Amino acid sequence: MKLSDQQLLLTGGAGLVGAELATQLSSTNDLIVVDNLSNGIREEVPGDASFIEADLTEPTTLQEVVTPDLDAVIHCAAADKYVNSDDPRQQFETNAGMTHSLLERMDEVGVDNIAFTSSSTVYGEAPRPTPEDYAPLEPISVYGAAKLAEESLLSVYAHAHDFTVWNFRFANVVGPRFGAGVVPDFVEKLDENSEVLTILGNGRQEKSYMHVEDCAAAMRHVIEHASETGTMHTYNLGTRTTTSVDRIAAIVADEMGVDPSHEYTGGDRGWTGDVPKMRLSIEKLSALGWEPTLSSDAAVRRAAEQLVARL
Repeated sequence: MKLSDQQLLLTGGAGLVGAELATQLSSTNDLIVVDNLSNGIREEVPGDASFIEADLTEPTTLQEVVTPDLDAVIHCAAADKYVNSDDPRQQFETNAGMTHSLLERMDEVGVDNIAFTSSSTVYGEAPRPTPEDYAPLEPISVYGAAKLAEESLLSVYAHAHDFTVWNFRFANVVGPRFGAGVVPDFVEKLDENSEVLTILGNGRQEKSYMHVEDCAAAMRHVIEHASETGTMHTYNLGTRTTTSVDRIAAIVADEMGVDPSHEYTGGDRGWTGDVPKMRLSIEKLSALGWEPTLSSDAAVRRAAEQLVARL
């Protein structure tokens, strides 16, 4: 599917990944962005996109924004985007329900192309690098379970309703805005106290980090080059490298010009449900002719630099 001269609905388009997609897509498409701003920032949405502030869990919103003239939906919205949620049951039920309602509405009006932002957390603690066909999928967090449930719904609509689905399993995505994640957490902590940095776990957790600009560019490439229609295309998005939490602390401190001591909360993971080691196979993505421009270290450094500039 070509991503030019299309009418697109982008849900969650004021969030980290959504806003970057909006920036990359709005100049060449008729782009409608819908976000309730619970996690998003209105100012992040480019001015040439049409913006609707609304809640996708409301049926009236779906009737308003999902119309027969759409060519595709890019679904980034989530009622709670944080892995370590304060209310995991609500996170699961709301997000799975929202995605199911969105798919029902799309089917009702005849819109059958959808891209979905999933997560590496669906794999749980898996061998590395983890390919897309790894099984069994055994998430260890409610966030991962919710993403897997949403993927299952998308599979149903791909196989039983002839939808074309582009399903993207993200590594850790970083970029120029504050919110959840280790990079903004460290920037905020060191801005408040540059002498001591508290690190969750033991600091040896090691994962793949991808800059949001690369993430959005990879999504666009897959949508345009995974040619078969009426099926579900699942792609890992990440880098071939990993970065430890201790290394991230060093990069952030360097960008801020400080030299803090470190305190650790202990244990091999930051919180219950945290996967301490993660690296995705991106061979399937590479076979489509796309490679990330930044390594994990470089992505973290660029995000840290961008975040520090916003202090």
